[in-house]
Amino acid sequence: MAEETKAPKKEKIPRQKMPEQLPDVRRKNFDEVPHGLTPELAQKEAERCIQCKDPRCVKGCPVEIDIPGFIKHIKEGDFEGSIRKLWEMNALPAVCGRVCPQEVQCEGLCIIGKKEEPVAIGNLERFAADYQRQHGRDILPPKADPTGKKVAVVGCGPAGLTVAGDLILKGHEVTIYEALHAPGGVLVYGIPEFRLPKEIVFSECNYLERLGVKIELSQVIGRSETVDELFERFDAIFLGVGAGLPVFLEVPGEHFIGVYSANE
Repeated sequence: MAEETKAPKKEKIPRQKMPEQLPDVRRKNFDEVPHGLTPELAQKEAERCIQCKDPRCVKGCPVEIDIPGFIKHIKEGDFEGSIRKLWEMNALPAVCGRVCPQEVQCEGLCIIGKKEEPVAIGNLERFAADYQRQHGRDILPPKADPTGKKVAVVGCGPAGLTVAGDLILKGHEVTIYEALHAPGGVLVYGIPEFRLPKEIVFSECNYLERLGVKIELSQVIGRSETVDELFERFDAIFLGVGAGLPVFLEVPGEHFIGVYSANE
């Protein structure tokens, strides 16, 4: 009796490491350390996703991105389809792909992570956003028909930018008022360049402007205009003023020279 031939086991693909600056190089500059995945590495990493029918990773994502969906597009080489899928739920994929705590959110619930390293969801999100910015066509997601409603967003940090990105796609007019001279809030003033380049933040803000969001800088709401005055022109107002001032512990010595708050 002929022996049964067993199908060869599918080789496990290890988590793909992002290329990055060598230590001897990066210690002499303040540039971003990781270079990001190449298309080849991204597609190989995307192959590790087993496309769960009940994806726990989505439940771990605060904005409920269709994670298997955008990864499937990357696997198939459809990078434009990937960014379109991300834009359905997230206006800031290049930022979130860099600074979200994926290890305790989406990747922390990845089923692959039970026996090996989880799928590099954050790195793949970053890849899709970076590829679109660097090589993609000038595309935008579809917007709903205009509702005639106007919304003012006070504060151009991550909260204000996210709200603006959601509302503009729903057909509302959105104007962001920012007290400082550059958009981004804590993304610009609180996260160092090697972790999140300012160019990335400004690119995401530009994406929102291309969608139709208006960004007014150097506008201190409460001085240049009050909230009550804004209500004369807007149907709704979102206050995303951030946490610009530190909260001290009221312990002896905290105001001595050489003692700094976290943001400082």
